[in-house]
Amino acid sequence: MKKKLLTFLFFLGIFTAFAQTKVSGYVFDESNQPIPFANVLFKGSTEGTITNEDGKFYLESDETWDTLIVSFIGFEILEVPLEKRVNYDLSFVLKEEASSLDEVVIVTGKQSKKASENPAIRILQKIWERKRKNGLSQFKQYEYDQYEKVEFDLNTIDSSLIKSKLFKGMEFVFEEVDTSSVTGKTYLPIFLNESVKKVYGDNVINEKREDLIGNKNSGFSNNQVIIDFIDDLYSDYNVYDNYLKFFDKSFVSPLSRTGVQTYNYVLSDSAYIDNKWCYNIIYYPRRKNELTFKGDFWVNDSTYAIKEINMQASKSANINWVKEIYIEQEFEVLNDSVFLIKRDYFLSDFALSKKEKSRGVYGKRTTLYDNYIFNQPKDEDFYDKEVYNYDADVYNREDDFWDKNRLEALNKDEKGVYKMLDTLKTVKKFKRLYNIGSILASGYVEFPSINFDYGPIFSTFGFNEVEGLRLRTGGRTYFGPNDLWRLEGFLAYGFRDDKFKYGLSGKWLLDKKSRLTLFGGTRRDVEQIGANLTSSTDVLGRSLASSSVINTGANDKLSNIKLTNLGMSIEPSRNFVVRLDGSFRNIRSASPTFSLDFNDPDAPSGISSEVEQFETRLSLNFYPKREMTGFGVERKTKNDNFAKLFAQVTRGDRDWFDSDFDYTKLQFSYIQPWQVGGFGRLTTSIEMGKTFGEVPLALLSVVPGNQTYFSIYNTFSQLDFYEFVTDTYTSMHIEHNFNGRLFSRIPFLKKYNLRAIASIRGVWGELSDENIALSTTGNPVEFPLVAPDSKIYYEYSFGVANIFKILRLDFNFRGNYLDNPDARKFGVTGSFGFYF
Repeated sequence: MKKKLLTFLFFLGIFTAFAQTKVSGYVFDESNQPIPFANVLFKGSTEGTITNEDGKFYLESDETWDTLIVSFIGFEILEVPLEKRVNYDLSFVLKEEASSLDEVVIVTGKQSKKASENPAIRILQKIWERKRKNGLSQFKQYEYDQYEKVEFDLNTIDSSLIKSKLFKGMEFVFEEVDTSSVTGKTYLPIFLNESVKKVYGDNVINEKREDLIGNKNSGFSNNQVIIDFIDDLYSDYNVYDNYLKFFDKSFVSPLSRTGVQTYNYVLSDSAYIDNKWCYNIIYYPRRKNELTFKGDFWVNDSTYAIKEINMQASKSANINWVKEIYIEQEFEVLNDSVFLIKRDYFLSDFALSKKEKSRGVYGKRTTLYDNYIFNQPKDEDFYDKEVYNYDADVYNREDDFWDKNRLEALNKDEKGVYKMLDTLKTVKKFKRLYNIGSILASGYVEFPSINFDYGPIFSTFGFNEVEGLRLRTGGRTYFGPNDLWRLEGFLAYGFRDDKFKYGLSGKWLLDKKSRLTLFGGTRRDVEQIGANLTSSTDVLGRSLASSSVINTGANDKLSNIKLTNLGMSIEPSRNFVVRLDGSFRNIRSASPTFSLDFNDPDAPSGISSEVEQFETRLSLNFYPKREMTGFGVERKTKNDNFAKLFAQVTRGDRDWFDSDFDYTKLQFSYIQPWQVGGFGRLTTSIEMGKTFGEVPLALLSVVPGNQTYFSIYNTFSQLDFYEFVTDTYTSMHIEHNFNGRLFSRIPFLKKYNLRAIASIRGVWGELSDENIALSTTGNPVEFPLVAPDSKIYYEYSFGVANIFKILRLDFNFRGNYLDNPDARKFGVTGSFGFYF
């Protein structure tokens, strides 16, 4: 977008811009009905657009044009003289062609799905047949240069915003206001990132490698959270795939094999493009409120490869916080039969409301591809990715590098962004606003002068039956996102038990390549043991159940825990982590109404009330396709669509530190998300474990109940804490989020964009007679230890998500064991979150 709007502040209709011609308006038929998908272009050019569902369009060009052509199948072509460079809110009426009134194609209606009746379907079938022979998939190996530019802009800039108190003292930023060539709205750049990569791929062994050659950004350049968020928003996609994933949602591609059931297709036009005869096909969704696009594409008549494609998300699509998605892709003809992507443009309009005049933020990504090389094989070792590959020089390239490697020069506005944002960061008011946003995003208050972060602030308050109101303060060292070492600690106080709790941990990255790390710490705290089956090695980790404010019943089964831990971890290959650690725990009941007593022949009374135990653990973690950010001792996960495999062996030894028990515990878990095309997202998990040896209640595997009103994955919403206790267990959870697929087909509900969720979960376990006898002491507050061994315990739930865009409610039903004391047959849990 090589345009520049200098002034658009106070008087409607006064515009001065570097773009020479701007036109917006509506197209109607003679009945005053809007004509969607009509063609609008400047006469004598290939610059054009199509009208949206309401017949509205916006078009601009760097050149000066004096005539506009408006056309649509079955209507007379309309030529409109442009008397000014800027023409807004025009209205055009198309007349039906008298000679073809009986042949008019009503594009707004349902189109035939049969190839025999619809020529567009016949062309689409040819695209399906040839799609594996088009693009990079036709070559054994490939490599190319890639330049990417990501920009975020505040849009709908008007005089009320410029004069608002928010920007008082920062008015100079509005010197960089520009106009979108897609929407016609004014915008102000607030972030710009550029990157240059060399990409290699091998279709034979299905491997790909990306080498980052250079990276440059402005605005929030040091905030890795924001940069990762932006990077994750714009993942790679292939228009030939059946489903295109954007914002964690799977949109049905207009080239999908299931597209005939989702879209209407119309053969609109044919013409030469780059000396190739191409057909133009318009498509639009058959139903509202589904994850679909509207637009058109040009396809070659011999190879049936896509030459150009435009995609605009339906405004009724079930997606939050995104008002507009617009995509353009152009493909280059390398020879008579090879069409490869040359340019990709992606624009999204983030806003709290989808109303036309609502203010929001544009996210724009422009990606260019060049210098393709094919069928030059490399050794498989070439594609082995190092765990650590940080190169500081990549992020500090000189201007000469960018002048040489940019595949598209920056326009005047983009060049000004770097300077404007560097100036903005010196303004005190902007620093305050930025710091508030950073606190909300990270949960920490930064004190850079002493390299310390206070927080996390969201853990300041808590409540449970033992501590009553709980106040917590804490912090961590922080010199930068890539610190090689970090210390963290907290201090907490419970007003009911009148006791202080504390914790301190540290970790040190010794080797960057293998991520060899030493870690250790100590904690004295009140904890809800049994909140999950897979034990955590995080010394400062504390479950939500330990501090929930409101519960379904008394949460008095809490423990006092003293934990000291020391260990090491290493990542010998990407996403494969090995951990070895040792820990010493002292566990006793924190409540007079809860007993952890066990029979102990060495105790004077024959009964002990606290466990002292040393354990060593060896754990293996594998996260295929996980993407991480950062290169320091702490990194962040960028994506969530990867499997998690965990295996651990724990050994308790009485010979160490005068411990109480000898035992061995084996544990395994596997969590897998599945994207089920346009039918939503399925998440499955399985957990298994067995303890060999006699251990008391404090060391057994407790089936994780959930007495809170929060929906917590991998817990059982209708179980109380300690309702089932095992030494051998197998647990499975299945949850499917339909992402609006069901509710979009119910007429009176589809307008609310609700999302249906279904879940079923079950557990089977055993508990040996020896372990039951060990914890049966006759204490009046002890409870019988029961395992779900006679039959699998199960629950199921039906949920409604996206209520007011942030609320999810689950309606949970207990399937069996209804005769257990105080069994909860039905319950409602919920959660809050901001999801697309």
